[in-house]
Amino acid sequence: MKAIKIFAGVLAAASLLSFSMSANAQENGNRDENGKVVRGAYETNRGADNWFIGLGAGANTFGNRYSDFGFGGIAVDGFVGKWFTPSVGARIGYKGLQNNLNLNGGESTSESLKVDDNFYQHYIHSDFMWNISNALGGYKETRFWDLIPYAHAGILFFSQKDYNMGQELGYGFGLLNDFRLGKHVDLYLDASFAAIADRDFQVVEDGAHALLPSLTAGIIFNLGKSNFDRHSSVTPVVVPVPFTVDQYNALKDRVAALEKENAALKDEIERLKNQAPDTVYVQNDAVESGCYTFFDLGSATLSDREKMHLDFYADAVAARLGDDQTLTVTGSADKGTGSAATNQKLAEKRANTVKAYLVKKGVAENKIETIVLGGIDGTKDARRVVTNVK
Repeated sequence: MKAIKIFAGVLAAASLLSFSMSANAQENGNRDENGKVVRGAYETNRGADNWFIGLGAGANTFGNRYSDFGFGGIAVDGFVGKWFTPSVGARIGYKGLQNNLNLNGGESTSESLKVDDNFYQHYIHSDFMWNISNALGGYKETRFWDLIPYAHAGILFFSQKDYNMGQELGYGFGLLNDFRLGKHVDLYLDASFAAIADRDFQVVEDGAHALLPSLTAGIIFNLGKSNFDRHSSVTPVVVPVPFTVDQYNALKDRVAALEKENAALKDEIERLKNQAPDTVYVQNDAVESGCYTFFDLGSATLSDREKMHLDFYADAVAARLGDDQTLTVTGSADKGTGSAATNQKLAEKRANTVKAYLVKKGVAENKIETIVLGGIDGTKDARRVVTNVK
């Protein structure tokens, strides 16, 4: 029983040491901006990804009710497996064991089983593995040491020299310590504990078992793509920019002012759409009354309604303008909606637009004089061009 106690002590010490390492600087590459461990989610790996094979050797022992634990002999390992997630994997393997029955004062009741003679076991097993380092500390590809407990089950075949003793189902647990040497090569230390029914060793009581602890070391080769990609790794971290109270209040006032201005502009546009047509007065031998041409805010484009007014006015001027008479076309803009330079250019453009339209309608160009007022006060009067006989 001394060997079992030593074996259990090794497992406990390794577990405590691995747990402490999961909380230290080994995890500094898998934490978010707040210092919390990131555990996923991870992209699904392909069927050919994250496979591994391992080869190793070590020592084992054997014990049951009639046999003391002692140095049994050499144990050899071989396995192939796959990681499905950073924490969950599986493998199938072969473990070859050499032992000595080493009876503690008893006698074997089997004529073919010789006391103090070597016998052999061939254990074909499958393992379910849980990477506790990744599960508790978050996945980290460059971690040096991963602690991986596993449960196993399989069939154990017995033989002694030329005598085939039979086979039994076996099961148990183990602890795989994986030490990273590079992207595709690891060292491992595997402590395994198996239990089997003891019928082939002449113990026929129900529930009797033989125990097979082993400790092996070897090399793991990681095949193909051996890492996992985290979905959240491509998510950018947004760092908020702080505002002072004064900056916040200024932005709030600016937004309110823009909303008010926008509402006023919508009202003005609606008013202009519903405005009644202007009247052009024509007197006897000359056109003495003015023609008022209105434009939308910031525009120098004639609307269909204003073109209709100018059509009528151009016909009246062409028919009645005397030889000594000319037209003055006066352009203006709203002083309250732009800079002086902007309003000057807009007023000039409006005057030239009206002049060009009148010329197109038959008024002689040398009979038209343009005057530019620029920006003036008054929303209604400012956005117009006045045409008068001079």
